[in-house]
Amino acid sequence: KPQLVASNDRFCRFLEEYCPVVTETYYPTIWCWEGRVQTLLRPFITSRPQVQYRNELIKTADGGQISLDWFDNNDSLCYPDTSTRPTVLLLPGLTGTSKESYILHMIHQSETLGYRCVVFNNRGIAGEDLLTPRTYCAANTEDLEAVIHHVHSLHPSAPFMAAGVSMGGMLLLNYLGKTGRDTPLMAAAIFSAGWNVFESVESLEKPLNWLLFNYYLTTCLQSSISRHRQMLEKLFDMDLVMKARTVREFDKQFTSVMFGYRTIDDYYEDASPCRKLKSVGIPVLCLNSVDDVFSPGHAIPVETAKQNANVALVLTSCGGHIGFLEGIWPRKCTYMDRVFKQFVQAVFEHGNKIFSM
Repeated sequence: KPQLVASNDRFCRFLEEYCPVVTETYYPTIWCWEGRVQTLLRPFITSRPQVQYRNELIKTADGGQISLDWFDNNDSLCYPDTSTRPTVLLLPGLTGTSKESYILHMIHQSETLGYRCVVFNNRGIAGEDLLTPRTYCAANTEDLEAVIHHVHSLHPSAPFMAAGVSMGGMLLLNYLGKTGRDTPLMAAAIFSAGWNVFESVESLEKPLNWLLFNYYLTTCLQSSISRHRQMLEKLFDMDLVMKARTVREFDKQFTSVMFGYRTIDDYYEDASPCRKLKSVGIPVLCLNSVDDVFSPGHAIPVETAKQNANVALVLTSCGGHIGFLEGIWPRKCTYMDRVFKQFVQAVFEHGNKIFSM
């Protein structure tokens, strides 16, 4: 069974009643239960539900643009009125977009419940041009704040919550830690967030993890900015950036410089959600596996979570990073998908039971 960490008895009872999956035994797929194998295989094994998006480009205060992909769910039978149709904002991982299989599955789950979804694609990675020499990072929440304000202004009467995966979850936690209760979001779900960036990069720099994940992730980061080289060369030594062989080297030469941090340690400290968890002011459910090499089990802030009545952690012993595969042939629904579906439905259908916590 997963470990459920929550100091608020009312929140616990709410989850046990309306999101019972968090109390059920999670049985990982028997032939790929190990965390690294789950992490590696999930993108290849899981299906990719068909989703038709409506794209919207919104302008930012600094002259940039953000690409939003909307799934309006206009065939919703439960919520035919678009003005009050519940809306879920989805935040993909580090180099992820609305095309990731885990995002498509979240939208598929939301579709069956009648909800609307909008995917926040970080600057410059979803095919749109960079209009300014700026991309994104886990610590800077300005773009996310702009997106949340924009979505809420379009549908002010619609119940509104968010779900973030991996770096998307880190960004969402950092936003919630900054805003406290001052947000239009009712609640949030976080999946496989890296809680302490120092511990995450140290884990990823171990020889086998570097070979399996770190080098590939670094090349993905480099690929995501290479298309915008002409714009970015105005501020960066792109030849140096493209020589990086680890995420830490990339962040040292590019990310931390872009966002004005004096050192990479300053950036990593600011990007670590564990530092802001005490300030989260709305109900948040966080799912992590303790065998996730991207977010080591010993770095999950269990004691800090116990100090905030708004926070519940669900910790599994297996599952890897955005893995959580289950069943003999795990093509479709994962444990993570089931947690997402039940929690989102619990918030939208029975949220009044926890909002008086």
